[in-house]
Parts: sequence; C-alpha cells; structure tokens
Amino acid sequence: MNQLSQPAVLADGLCKSFAAKQVLSNLDLALAPGTVLGLLGANGSGKTTLIKCLLGLFRTSGGRAQIFGEDAWNLSATTKERIGYVPQEVATYPWMRVRHVIDYTAAFYPRWNRELVADLCRRWRLPLDERSGSLSVGQLQTLGIVLALGHEPELLILDEPVASLDPGARREFLRTLIDLVEHPDRTVLFSTHITSDLERVASQIALLRDGQIEFCGELDLLKDRVKRLRILAPDALPASFAVAGALSCQVDGKLAVATVADFSPQEIDELRQTWNADVTVSDLNLEEIFVELHDSESPKLSQGELTGAVR
Repeated sequence: MNQLSQPAVLADGLCKSFAAKQVLSNLDLALAPGTVLGLLGANGSGKTTLIKCLLGLFRTSGGRAQIFGEDAWNLSATTKERIGYVPQEVATYPWMRVRHVIDYTAAFYPRWNRELVADLCRRWRLPLDERSGSLSVGQLQTLGIVLALGHEPELLILDEPVASLDPGARREFLRTLIDLVEHPDRTVLFSTHITSDLERVASQIALLRDGQIEFCGELDLLKDRVKRLRILAPDALPASFAVAGALSCQVDGKLAVATVADFSPQEIDELRQTWNADVTVSDLNLEEIFVELHDSESPKLSQGELTGAVR
C-alpha cells in the first residue's frame, strides 16, 4: 500500500476487554489523511478506550490498531512526532511554571512552532509565570491543547478537549481548530459530547454503540437519511400504526410523529396514499439524531441502513 492510500488511522477487527468486561468488539475504522472525524457515543460506550488503543496507550485484546501504517503498540519515535493528543484530563509537572512546561515539551520535537505557541498563549491568556499545579481545570486543559498543537502534528486526536473550557475559550479553540484543519494533509479525530462543536468542525461522523462503529460517513449523509415525519390523517390512526425503519413513533389520534433512520421519498408517497394523510418531512440536527439513535428503545441499525465509510 502506498503512502497516499494508506489510512492515517486504522482499526481492523479491534477488540478490547478489561477482565470479563468487553468494551470494544470487532471494531473497524479507517481515516484517510485529511479527514476530520467527529466521534460520538453515549457515556461508557468506549470512546476513550478506542482512542487509547489507537494511540498504543492500551494494548488491544484482538485485531489491529495502526497509525500511519505502524502497529499502535510499537510506534516509532518518528511516527510519535507526527501525533498530537489532548486527553480528557491533562497531567503535567505541577512544580514547573507554564513557560517551562512548554519549553520542556518543545525539546522533544525537532519542529516546534514557537510563534504559533506564543500566539495561542496570548490569545488564550495562559499565565506563563504561574506554576502549572496552580492552574484551574480549564487553564490546564488549555495548556494541554497548546502542547498538542506546538509541533503542528499531522494527526491530532482530541478526547473531550473543551469539556472544562468556558464558552469564550471554547469558541477561540474551535476557531483555531477550523484554521488548522484547512491543511489538506492534517487528520483530526475529535471526540466530544458537544454535538454543535462537531457540526462546526467535522465533515465525517462515527457513531460508537455497543463496542462497534454503528455508522461512519459524511455528516451530510447522516442528516439526509435520518428525518422526522409528521403524519396528519383525516381519521384517527390505529394504535398499531407503524412506519418502516422508524427509530421512534408516537401516535395521538389523527397525528403521528415518527423518526426514520432510512428516509425514502417513495415510502412517504405510500404513507400519503395508504392513510390519505398529509406528511411533512423535517430535518434534524446532530444532537437530535444522536438522541434518537441511542434511545434505549431504538433498534440497532441494520446493515442496510445508514451505510457509509471514511475512506
């Protein structure tokens, strides 16, 4: 496989268990260089476990995890220099002043953009002369982002990077991230529960459920396929009323509201004809789609629904 066609990140049949608990099961994922992928999943779905397996911080129980074609558990120093990582909880040396933490980190990288780092510290108001141990949680997370961006990595992996940032800092971070991802060869894996952030940044979405990737593809494709239907009939609808492919369906007299996972204009025409009904189709935002897909009563998507891949 040549370098151009080689995924920046690859999971092939990846499995991870902790004692008797299986967290990831035969998971497949491939990110082409230049992809900006948003990773979504309910709490406890295994997002952080997946990220740590991909980075070689956890050893997989089965399958493969690779970064730039190298086994994640045995990454070379050269490949590690191409990666930037922001964990959920940033750990540093509490006795060091912030500027010394930055200088210490910079010493590990042959290429370090001091102008970029100075600009980020100024824009994000990092107190360079304070000891890192005295920083607030949000300031510490901001420092972690700066350290991950300083060497301008080809692959940037973010695990809930803005969870502790205030709205202003989060806006600044997203503006910076949008500028960074304009580089055609920079790959980003962005895990967050703030779906509005993903809609601003990510072009691809991966949904993690029950230890597997349930959907992986373009955000626009996901929005095109998941729709909400408002069905108004001239007479009361039966309690058994159902819509094919519905994730949820509520019936109240003449009115039914259904969310479908595999939207088809032909099925809409059939509903209109069968029930002599007025059918209105509405778009959903990413948060609404996520809630519908991960509702405990919703069936897991079949292989024929929402098919997509990051290639």
